Amino acid sequence: MIAKIIKGKDFYGVLAYNEKKVEQGQGTVIDANIAQGNTIDKTKEFNLIRQLRPRLAKAVCHVSLNLPHTDNLSDCEFASLGFDYLKGMGFDDNQYITYRHTDQEHHHIHIVANRVKLSGDLVDDSRDLYRSKQLVRELERKYNLTQLQDKNLTKGAALTQKEVEKAIRTSKPPIKLILQQHLENVLSESKDVAGFIDGLKQRNIFPKFNISKRTGRVTGISFRYGNVIYKGSTLGRKYSWNNILKHIDYGQDRDCSIILENNIAERRAERTNGEITGRATDNPGKTTNAPRGSVQTFGQPKDYLGKAQTVASDHVEEIPWTPFKLELEDRKKRAKRKSKGKRL
Repeated sequence: MIAKIIKGKDFYGVLAYNEKKVEQGQGTVIDANIAQGNTIDKTKEFNLIRQLRPRLAKAVCHVSLNLPHTDNLSDCEFASLGFDYLKGMGFDDNQYITYRHTDQEHHHIHIVANRVKLSGDLVDDSRDLYRSKQLVRELERKYNLTQLQDKNLTKGAALTQKEVEKAIRTSKPPIKLILQQHLENVLSESKDVAGFIDGLKQRNIFPKFNISKRTGRVTGISFRYGNVIYKGSTLGRKYSWNNILKHIDYGQDRDCSIILENNIAERRAERTNGEITGRATDNPGKTTNAPRGSVQTFGQPKDYLGKAQTVASDHVEEIPWTPFKLELEDRKKRAKRKSKGKRL
């Protein structure tokens, strides 16, 4: 849902616009706490309260709430949503009237509200655009609407042209947007790695961690959703492993076993489902020439799910990582290099 806010000086102009839609059969009043009448009568009623703040230049708040083409609400639900929006923005003791328009393909409402409260106080409009965006996300969840993204809030990667075209063609939200929204919610709810993994799996998202064979540290993360795998950074910089660490508590020694167990379970699931990944690509939005029914991979290095996966399997299941073992291996390598040098 998208909210547009306009603050103005003249109640008559915005009321006349909405009343004309009603007269043309393209609009209807679905909620109001002012007396019904013609445009002049409604303007007079708004201005009676406006006189409590004679020096206020812009007393008119005109808001439109626009649903995606795939969403719809009944008049009663739309009226309730509009009231919740007003209350959330601080219009809890104000005059208002809500119109539903049918002149566009998407469903939307227009709310005309008085910024002056019935008590004479003024609705605070500081950071109202930011507060509106936060509130709209909450209302989308409450009314089971399509969860839209806000770039300023999530810093997610933009959709490619192919992803946009596919969304239009199928009338389904892009998987990238679904993943971004779920990850945003999981990150806000999780405190540690275990909670992060559990939160993802509850949403049918299965993470896989890149583990360095040399150091045992996590160097990256990818997410499988259905038959699609996205590298974290391909979804947006916020979802790369380094930035995820800014939101959850991670300890390499403490969380090593949790991460390894997760990777083992993920590989078993892939083998059980018969999912064979095709050659990966560094071009997000470009699918690989994988066999039908296979997993499509976005944004991974070429050997990420091929050679790299085999290495990870050997490393995890047969040679559990320990700092002491790596130290011994490094010493053996240095000793071999020294012996070769002496022979030369």
